[in-house]
Amino acid sequence: MMNAALQDKNVYEDFEPITDTLFFKVGSYDLISFHGRNYNIKKRLSTDEKNRLMSDAAFVRVDSNCYVNAGKITRLEDDAICFGDSGKRIPCSKRKQQLIREILASVTH
Repeated sequence: MMNAALQDKNVYEDFEPITDTLFFKVGSYDLISFHGRNYNIKKRLSTDEKNRLMSDAAFVRVDSNCYVNAGKITRLEDDAICFGDSGKRIPCSKRKQQLIREILASVTH
C-alpha cells in the first residue's frame, strides 16, 4: 500500500527536497537544481531557504555547488557516489568519500 502511495505522488506538485532529492546543485541567483531518481526540478529559493537547505544535516557538500543526500547513497566507488538503481552518479574525490563514510558510520551507530 505504501509503495502505491509513493508511485501516485506527483513529485512536481508535492516536492519535498529532503525526501525526494538524491542531490542538488546551487546555481546563481538562488536557483537550485534538484535531481531525483527520474527527474530534475529547478526552483528559485529565498536566501534563507537556500541556506537552511545547504546546512541541513541530511545533505553533504561534495564540491563548491553540489550537495548529496547522504541517506540516498547506495555505494561509493571509483571516485563516484552512486544512487541505487537510478544510474545517477556524482563525481567525488577519495577524500570526500572518506568523509561521507565517516558521516554514514556515525549515523548508523
